[in-house]
Amino acid sequence: MPSLMSNGDAPAARCKLCGAEAVGPCARCRAMVCADCCELTAGAATTFALCTACARTGGATLASAWRGLLVWLALVVLGVAGIAIAIRVVYGR
Repeated sequence: MPSLMSNGDAPAARCKLCGAEAVGPCARCRAMVCADCCELTAGAATTFALCTACARTGGATLASAWRGLLVWLALVVLGVAGIAIAIRVVYGR
């Protein structure tokens, strides 16, 4: 309606799934979602909301996070071992 004037506020955030007005971000992917497109999940000390897309692909499981950490640690250990082998080869000890 052209007769309405803006009050200067930013436009309301929209849900990434349905386009309705969003109420907050998904706890996993941080995308804005509405109340109809999220699922409440109980965490260790609090309850948080996941979008239905994230809830379908694993919910609140931390398996992928732990797997990523273990891969990262393995790469660090392999890097340090490679440096130690290279030093041993160069200095012949």
